[in-house]
Amino acid sequence: MALTLEPDAKLLVATHNPGKARELAEILENRFQLITAGDLGLAEPEETETTFVGNALLKARAAAEAGGLPALADDSGLSVAALDGAPGVYSARWAGPGKDFSVAMDKVAERLEETGSEDRAAWFTCALAIAWPDGPAVVVEGRVDGTLVFPPRGSRGFGYDPIFIPQGYDLTFAEMETAAKDAMSHRARAFAKLKAALW
Repeated sequence: MALTLEPDAKLLVATHNPGKARELAEILENRFQLITAGDLGLAEPEETETTFVGNALLKARAAAEAGGLPALADDSGLSVAALDGAPGVYSARWAGPGKDFSVAMDKVAERLEETGSEDRAAWFTCALAIAWPDGPAVVVEGRVDGTLVFPPRGSRGFGYDPIFIPQGYDLTFAEMETAAKDAMSHRARAFAKLKAALW
């Protein structure tokens, strides 16, 4: 593939979320000089797509165009089987304008109770897109399955991590050491595909 990223190249990360920026830096093994959209004061585009891949691509293209650099964006979220895949692409919106994920986790618990279902199966999806200012882009997707637990447990991670236990484990993402989560998360699986494509 002609699209590559050289080590130590500048890479614009299309996020205003410090937790996500830190996690991306660790997964990228500090290979690139990361600059965030927040650092540059770039506006966050409205996420108008209905899929993780669509939103990741939309955000990467907007950042690449505004920042004049190759831009990496992810769109990720939690899907709950008993809620027909919700919150899905609306995972961040469930946290409200203040992005308070304790509110979002409460909402998941409430909706599950309303269904009367005992099914706690859920999965995290991460779509990653890198777009170049002159147009080309690469998009990949990773997924990790697991079950939900309430009340939330653990103080690491971010988002819905405190209520999600990945398959084969006893700890929530928020209880795991960062390195353990990074080795098998939905984001890590997507990055493995991205690395295979780009370097």
